[in-house]
Amino acid sequence: MGDPYILMLVALAILAIVDLVVGVSNDAVNFLNSAIGSKAISVRNIMIIASLGVFFGAITSSGMMEVARKGIFNPRMFMFQDIMIIFMAVMITDILLLDIFNSLGMPTSTTVSIVFELLGAAVCISLLKISANDSQSFSEIWNYINHKKAVEIINGILLSVVVAFSVGAIVQFASRIIYSFNFEKRAVYINALFGGFAITAITYFIIIKGMKGTPFYTDIKHLIEGKALLIIAGSFVAWSIISQVLIKYFKVNVLKLIIGIGTFSLAMAFSGNDLVNFVGVPIAAWNSYEAWNVSGVNADAFSMEILAEKVPSNVWLLLIAGAVMVVTLWTSSKAKNVIKTGIDLSRQGDGHEKFKPNPLSRVTVRAAMTINTGIRFLVPAPTLAYIDSKFTKPVISLPKDKTYELPAFDLVRAAVNLIVAGILISIATSMKLPLSTTYVTFMVAMGTSLADRAWGRESAVYRVAGVLNVIGGWFLTAITAFLAAALVAYLISWDMVMIPILLAVVAFLIGRNTLIHRRKTKEEKKQVYIERAELITINGVIEESADHISGVANRVNKLYTNVVDDLAKHDLNKLRKTDKHVGKLNDEIDSLKDGVFYFIKSLDETSVQASRFYVMVLGHLQDVAQSISYISRASYKHVNNNHKNLKKGQLNDLKQIDEELSDLLLKVADVFEKRSFDTLSEILVEKQELLKNVSLSIENQVSRIRTDETSPKNTTLYFSLLLETKDLISALMSLLNTYEEFYLSTKQNN
Repeated sequence: MGDPYILMLVALAILAIVDLVVGVSNDAVNFLNSAIGSKAISVRNIMIIASLGVFFGAITSSGMMEVARKGIFNPRMFMFQDIMIIFMAVMITDILLLDIFNSLGMPTSTTVSIVFELLGAAVCISLLKISANDSQSFSEIWNYINHKKAVEIINGILLSVVVAFSVGAIVQFASRIIYSFNFEKRAVYINALFGGFAITAITYFIIIKGMKGTPFYTDIKHLIEGKALLIIAGSFVAWSIISQVLIKYFKVNVLKLIIGIGTFSLAMAFSGNDLVNFVGVPIAAWNSYEAWNVSGVNADAFSMEILAEKVPSNVWLLLIAGAVMVVTLWTSSKAKNVIKTGIDLSRQGDGHEKFKPNPLSRVTVRAAMTINTGIRFLVPAPTLAYIDSKFTKPVISLPKDKTYELPAFDLVRAAVNLIVAGILISIATSMKLPLSTTYVTFMVAMGTSLADRAWGRESAVYRVAGVLNVIGGWFLTAITAFLAAALVAYLISWDMVMIPILLAVVAFLIGRNTLIHRRKTKEEKKQVYIERAELITINGVIEESADHISGVANRVNKLYTNVVDDLAKHDLNKLRKTDKHVGKLNDEIDSLKDGVFYFIKSLDETSVQASRFYVMVLGHLQDVAQSISYISRASYKHVNNNHKNLKKGQLNDLKQIDEELSDLLLKVADVFEKRSFDTLSEILVEKQELLKNVSLSIENQVSRIRTDETSPKNTTLYFSLLLETKDLISALMSLLNTYEEFYLSTKQNN
């Protein structure tokens, strides 16, 4: 009888390890953003500090494990068999959900997902038990579900988003009024008091409150309880004095010290709060199995009241989990991308925005601008002038090739991000309320960046869209987790054979997601982005544009051939796939055009005249991309509407044009790959023959219409393809003419 449950425990343990790796890869780097973005400490030291925080946080998380055991449902209402089905459904769903959301690139939260998975699976099993019992009605669902605690947890997660944003904005505004952007010029005692406040908050909430969840708390309980005010006051005085000594005599930058301690504390709070998301369910399953195994009662008759009791977690299991988190933190291939995303979202300056604006973000920004106008009308002018003076950013003169050394934001904001996020997470942890550390750190960063006036007219609509997307992601995660866990729990309860089938699905999806991630990583390495740190010379402009042109020529060649072949076969699915690739090409060229501002700013003084050339090159590339886009879309629409296939003569003409165009595009790509620009004139001569052939095909179609053509839709499509092909060739030749003129001019000047 025990064998299937032992296998289930083994599966849960493996799923927990996978969940740890996947979850940490996506979430744990959130506490690195402030330290890395401010460049306060070297990346290596930041990683060491964070690793220590994660490891110590794992020990303090044992109190949080109660959420998995009794936070969402009443254990006494479930038998051991029911509990194992719930736990298995939760872990399978959690892996599947993270995999799907990661594949789609949607924001998600491991805390939100685990809470609603527990709720969904428990509700499903409860309804099945009620339906099997004639003496019970569906209104008794509340006896099974710990609805008061569940609502408290859900409200805590939801409110954390609002509270994190608001508190972050308020604290950052007050900090900026105190410090402005000239931290070094503040009086020593102000810096010491700020250091005392910050480190005291971290000490109390992270160390003292965090100890409540550990087995060691009983040894120091008599020293802490009932003495909160005394401890806070004493810590503030002590840390303020220590900060004063460090600043005055050892010339220590107290903000760097705060950022180091804050990184440790936030990593510790993250681990203490989020470890339950990954290993809480398997540990609860192990506790359940131990109790049932010695009882001698059947699995479907053994009540799980034991889970309602306080069961100390195995410290060694927590330490192993912490070690897995630390190793993942150092080895995750996704870490750099997540760090970059977090920094970009809260950076002080302008740049490429991750999120696209939507109608709600536009309305919100307009409303905020109206409110701001009203505030400025009510507040006295001297007060506004004083506040504005505190937000005046210092002008830092650096050579253009050194601008990459500037941090994304200053030390004051980095310190506030870490202090506020760490305190909020640790308060929730001490109250045994799981919240989303991803959303807290994100919303704190958004709140501080808003208060710091990093949300200007150029970026506000994008930043607001980002916030709305995160909130929308919260609801989407919650609904999906609830329904998916309920479905998986139903399938497992229907027949245990579904467990190996579902595990096979999990393994397949994880393998598939890994391959997709690797493919995307390779594609991203091939892309060349405009916003860069190094100085760009005229030669750099030539190299940059040559890479773009060769890449576009190769892709357009492949896409055009695909359209002609798929149109000849009337293959709707392949035309749909080709159209997606065409859309991707257009998006990449649009991204290049969006980056023109940053490209021009990166040019050295002797290369400014190259900006006009580069803008023209991008314009011609966009014309080429729009032509292939129209050709692809028209072909897809024709086949999708089930119109007649093109005539054999029409297809033969298109094949001939495709072959000649392919030959031309291959030569163009080869010229720009090998940088053999002296042969451009030869290609320009060849294009005349191709244009003549396209014009001849148009004349042939006119003759067909007057003799045997009977399909107006075919004629419309065919003329559209030929005319757009002609525009494509013309745009390509204009591009080559522009490039040849610039190359010869540069060569002559050199």
